[in-house]
Amino acid sequence: MAKARKDLRGRALKTGEIQRKDDLRYMYSYTDPLGRRKFIYANDLTELREKERKLQRDQLDGLDIYAQGKATINDTFDRYISTKYELRDSTKDGYLYFYDHFVRDNFGMKKLIEVKYSDVLQYYHYLMNELNVSISSVETIHGLLHPTFNLAVRDDIIRKNPTDGVMAEISKKCNKEVGVRHALTRDQQRVFMDYMAKHPVYYHWWPLFTVLLGTGCRIGECLGLRWDDLDFEKRIISVNHSIVYRYSTQKKDTMISVSLPKTKAGIRTIPMLDIVKDAFDIEKEEQAVTGGNTQVIDGMRGFIFCNRFKKVHNPQSVNDTIRRICKNYNAEEVLNAKKEGREPIILPDFSCHHLRHTFCTRLCETETNLKVIQDIMGHRDIKTTMNIYAEATQEMKQKSFENLAAKLDDIF
Repeated sequence: MAKARKDLRGRALKTGEIQRKDDLRYMYSYTDPLGRRKFIYANDLTELREKERKLQRDQLDGLDIYAQGKATINDTFDRYISTKYELRDSTKDGYLYFYDHFVRDNFGMKKLIEVKYSDVLQYYHYLMNELNVSISSVETIHGLLHPTFNLAVRDDIIRKNPTDGVMAEISKKCNKEVGVRHALTRDQQRVFMDYMAKHPVYYHWWPLFTVLLGTGCRIGECLGLRWDDLDFEKRIISVNHSIVYRYSTQKKDTMISVSLPKTKAGIRTIPMLDIVKDAFDIEKEEQAVTGGNTQVIDGMRGFIFCNRFKKVHNPQSVNDTIRRICKNYNAEEVLNAKKEGREPIILPDFSCHHLRHTFCTRLCETETNLKVIQDIMGHRDIKTTMNIYAEATQEMKQKSFENLAAKLDDIF
């Protein structure tokens, strides 16, 4: 049986209590409802235990407030997030950052039992129309509020979830499909890569974007690739981890770490296309002259892609680069098209994840086996693969009907 820990005066200490050796102060450690490690201090044991009792009373008071229906949305969200023990730290930090940034200091202060459907609808419209929040971000906020109210429904605090059906109403009024990303067309993909390859400033980004477009990797998976993950003999790329940038609510700073892929299906191997092998070869030749990635993250080293500081790229900086390339290209393309008397090929506003969607679309245009596509993409749910396949084959079906129409015209 383990012996109870004691202070310097021989008094037994409870679980969570210690006496510090440096300044002899007493400390009690506990976990708050958000899953964060917290500490309280005192100069003597009696004072510390009084603080512990006050802490317990405060926690019980919070429970009473919730049970009596006096809680705010903030109180209920904090209670909800404290139950999500299965969430990764990076995921939980992301949720907390989003909630604190958009909800906590305004809508979150409303009394839970007083919130109606129209309140939620009005709030979402306020976010989009007044704060210019994108509909995808509103969907993320909805993804936090909906289960928060669901918890209150299951606990019999409220009868109905006021967020039910709100996003369907929003997307209908905005005439937008929530969460849908569209792939680049073949022409858009071609001009984007050609412009970058020939540009005196952006050409060094060509290997990274070629790998993104030639593998369908998520940006974190691509940035996490190491030379050890490549088998040039078998022409296979092993995707078994991901680089994660996240804002830590504890440290109040952005942290970088190595994580497993987004889902178990994300651990996979991808065939190495010729163009992708060329991209890796070019990157290796360049780094033989300029030096490679020197960063060590969670004990891992040898990452393939790096910035000018020889460290892993931040995904946001990659997205910023895409925007700069598109802006410069579009400006030049409008002038060139006018001079040449043709319609310009304009690049839309897109992100790294659109490149993954683009790869999947090109794959769907040539491969009919959905399970093969799902395995290469690392989709957990076959429905995701089927949705992209349906969108990709729609254009092919239209072209087939156009060809058929032309042949029928010849006959009739």
